[in-house]
Amino acid sequence: MMSRLAITLSDRSFARAHQAFVMAASALSLGRDVLLFAGGQSVLALTAETWVRLHGAEQDEALQRCGVADFTTLRQAVIDLGGTLMACEAGMRMTGLDAAALCEGVEVRGAVHFLECAGNGPFLGL
Repeated sequence: MMSRLAITLSDRSFARAHQAFVMAASALSLGRDVLLFAGGQSVLALTAETWVRLHGAEQDEALQRCGVADFTTLRQAVIDLGGTLMACEAGMRMTGLDAAALCEGVEVRGAVHFLECAGNGPFLGL
């Protein structure tokens, strides 16, 4: 049995968030459990509309033109494949967001809960 992959995001970088969803979708497609925790301002990556406030979000169109999966497609794939997405409570306060801004299924949780769920599995910090 493969271990759970725990991924953490910590800033407003579009490139890091995009890569996190690439890694999450890839791991899920291999049958691994995935837990993605967005801390700080990276909670924007888990919102339905304000993800465009990520630094570098304008790159999304260029990636699409190159044939690379766009941000919302990757994020939806992670959701559809059963990935667990968590938005940090403190990050939500920091950005002035409430739970209604988040994509369906995203949990608002603290770092302790994330670490508890992640267990001893491998961590990927982006």
